[in-house]
Amino acid sequence: MTDAAAGARRAPPAEILRQVRRLELTARGLVNAAFAGEYRSVFTGSGMEFAEVREYQPGDEVRTIDWNVTARMGRPFVRRYVEERERTVMVAVDGSASSRFATAGRFKHELAAEFAAVVALCAIRSNDRIGGLLFTDHIEHLVPPAKGRRHALRLVRDLLAVEPTGRGTNLAIALDALTGITTHRAIVFVLSDFDAEGYEGALSRLARRHDTIAVPVEDPAERLLPDAGIVRFVDPERGIEVEADTSDPRVREAFAERACAKREARSATFRRVGVDEIAVRTDRGYTRELLAFFRRRLARRGGRSR
Repeated sequence: MTDAAAGARRAPPAEILRQVRRLELTARGLVNAAFAGEYRSVFTGSGMEFAEVREYQPGDEVRTIDWNVTARMGRPFVRRYVEERERTVMVAVDGSASSRFATAGRFKHELAAEFAAVVALCAIRSNDRIGGLLFTDHIEHLVPPAKGRRHALRLVRDLLAVEPTGRGTNLAIALDALTGITTHRAIVFVLSDFDAEGYEGALSRLARRHDTIAVPVEDPAERLLPDAGIVRFVDPERGIEVEADTSDPRVREAFAERACAKREARSATFRRVGVDEIAVRTDRGYTRELLAFFRRRLARRGGRSR
């Protein structure tokens, strides 16, 4: 058993339990008010098993056409699926040193835990299994998927209570671990600042196997530098220190341009591998972003929001 796993199994301190209770109340309110119906509408039928190939009928979705069979038979055929009786939902949370950062609102890892709590409660309200994974430059802690409110709260508690032993970020290791987490197609939320390299291949493999949603977690200071004079910046993962004169408009402009380019490159990676994106920030709520995601999904499927 790893040190992180052992720490998670010890009785968590009272402050962690209070945090879990606060998160449960917050998440429950959001789920009841806004998200539960949207979640069911979007993810109903997302876990599917192949049943048969049959001839195309008017009204069938074009995306279900089996082009190989169609080419052999000379007329259109579609693949038919049946919905699995239960879905598996996984939340993977980045616990690296850069997640312990905040200049406004809350720390990035706290926002990630709250978002995970909302997803977990949506899942159990729909009788789905929920599991979680905490990672840094290695897998810190795994909560296998299971059902029920008690299990969902255990997941949230562990995300808050486990003290990571690593400081860096290795997204590829986490994504490859998630790829083999279940033999059935699962719904996977990956919460991270995605400040890492070399993960596109692993993300592509995960997206081919599971319905994958990337949730970049950002602080506003990672977009724009404040005018604060000479500032010493320390990379929390690598320990590199740099001094910069933030009163110089050219410095702030160069920083903003570089940050924008990184966000655009990240989003382009998600689009290339077919992964949806929900960007959230520590200085504001995420209700609008999550509802917008649900409604984009429904629009693609030709459905309507409840």
